[in-house]
Amino acid sequence: MASGTYTQIYIHIVFAVKHRRSLIDIRWEEDLFKYITGIIQNKGQKLLAINGMPDHIHILIGMRPKCCLSDLVREIKKSSNRFISEKKYVRGVFSWQEGFGAFSYSYSALENVINYINNQKEHHRKVLFKDEYRSILDEQNVDYEDRFLFEWIQ
Repeated sequence: MASGTYTQIYIHIVFAVKHRRSLIDIRWEEDLFKYITGIIQNKGQKLLAINGMPDHIHILIGMRPKCCLSDLVREIKKSSNRFISEKKYVRGVFSWQEGFGAFSYSYSALENVINYINNQKEHHRKVLFKDEYRSILDEQNVDYEDRFLFEWIQ
């Protein structure tokens, strides 16, 4: 990176298990989160928070400008799929849903976003993931078509 380049980019990433299946078990989710943390750090990014539910995860990173977000998320998904399969954490095939949500936040919002991610289990006692995700999209003023948001089990 050129001298004189200063950045502050914070990205909240959200993605779900394929067909929104509840496959991430509390017994091994910490291992998964540690593994994903390693991927993020190895790609030169800074993990600020990671947490989730059995059917989705939230990640907050401090992103360097040379990072391609799509490549980073693709690597997280691909490598964590392999990790889960190799550890035999689920029967059959585990995979993430196609696509992801990525939302930028200012430095002044970080504490709230970190608390939000860290309190996912409590939050989801009251709010379904689909409602949470729509709420984030609406809050961020993202145009979307509801029919493309989730891959459901047919």
